Amino acid sequence: MRAGRLAAYAGLFVLGAVVGVAGALVQGGFFPAGLLLALLGAAGLFYGGSRATGTRAGAVAPAAGWLVAVMLLTATRPEGDFLFGAGYGSYGFLLGGMAVAVMCATLGQGPQPSGPAARLGN
Repeated sequence: MRAGRLAAYAGLFVLGAVVGVAGALVQGGFFPAGLLLALLGAAGLFYGGSRATGTRAGAVAPAAGWLVAVMLLTATRPEGDFLFGAGYGSYGFLLGGMAVAVMCATLGQGPQPSGPAARLGN
């Protein structure tokens, strides 16, 4: 792997963490529309990372950053503070974001390059 590709994956990881934090704040603040906005933002980042790098790892890197940020935000602190409450919006964001990450990471990379049609044995 080249240094540029590693830097791109690291940047996508950090961007995934930022989108995870922003989505966690937005989904709770504006419940129905905020949840949809947070999931669309995550989906755009995951799919865009995959298309920009041309690999499935381009979707996995921001998804990993998103997952790390969201899991750190779900942990309670010793004082009892937490960001996610038990509700439909929080569970929808957690499960929906994971589902979107899996879908974007497993999508095909598009059609294969076209070339001359050749058949073996002719």
